[in-house]
Amino acid sequence: MTKRPVLVGACIAAITGIAYWAVVSGMTGGGEPWDAAAYWTLVYPGALLLSAILGFAMPVRAWLWGPIVVFAQVPVVIAVAGAGPLLLAGVLYAAVLSIPAAVISGVAGWIRRRMRGVAPH
Repeated sequence: MTKRPVLVGACIAAITGIAYWAVVSGMTGGGEPWDAAAYWTLVYPGALLLSAILGFAMPVRAWLWGPIVVFAQVPVVIAVAGAGPLLLAGVLYAAVLSIPAAVISGVAGWIRRRMRGVAPH
């Protein structure tokens, strides 16, 4: 198997994730995405939905797209607030939040493969 679909998928997930978090940051006054008042009610669920869409659209190694989307917060935070002393805490925070995203994108990819009768990757 070639690594090209995984590399292309990772690039698409990264670009989409960075764009999503940049829009969120802009819409919430230019702050860090995880500081937004609606983070738990709209922003993070939106990232999970984006993870599901990417997993469904690119079912090969679909579980990877969710963590990439969630970790895309980190470069946006660095661009907005700089690399401060709490950046490591933010990375750990993103790591924990990427677990549900990995499950959701993986399940979406599994559903897509089942619908098409494609062998799992």
